[in-house]
Amino acid sequence: MRIRDDVKQEALFQATIKLVNKIGFASSSVAKIAKEARISPATIYIYFKNKEDLLVSTYVNIKHDMSEAMLKNFNKNLPIRDILKILWRDMFAYSSKHPEYIEFSIQFSNSPFADLVVKKDVEKYFEPILMVLQRGIDEKIIKNVGYEILTAFIFHPIISLSNRKICTGFELSDKNIDTAFTLAWDAIKL
Repeated sequence: MRIRDDVKQEALFQATIKLVNKIGFASSSVAKIAKEARISPATIYIYFKNKEDLLVSTYVNIKHDMSEAMLKNFNKNLPIRDILKILWRDMFAYSSKHPEYIEFSIQFSNSPFADLVVKKDVEKYFEPILMVLQRGIDEKIIKNVGYEILTAFIFHPIISLSNRKICTGFELSDKNIDTAFTLAWDAIKL
């Protein structure tokens, strides 16, 4: 029996992201992913059941990585607006630094593979954020609407603004990032 190797597993994730972003899900075969990762196609099956498992695991891995980046400066004792601003800036930094992860996540979320994700496996990474949003609702600071709506207005603008293909004229200055946050905050606050 062969032993798992974290370096190979990370190479598989990176190869999957690169190929899916370049040629799409259908064209990203196990053989092509293995070739890109510079491993044997049989090695993939040490880590994953099949291509779908690899794709889902890659997505969940990105979400975990994203949550760690967002929560690195998290302090639940700050005022709600301050917490969300810190989360916003950390998410913006992550999105700007890892556009390939964001591109993969967007494609994945809009594909049939998204139905294979156990939602609770991803949501658990973002529980502190959901708790802050709920606290904001309870304290009548944030509008009492579903989390999907709140996150769409507070965090999804980051995806567009940090994407150089979409927002070619957006300058990544502190002033612009703060202005964008203020607009997002204004959308969800009471």
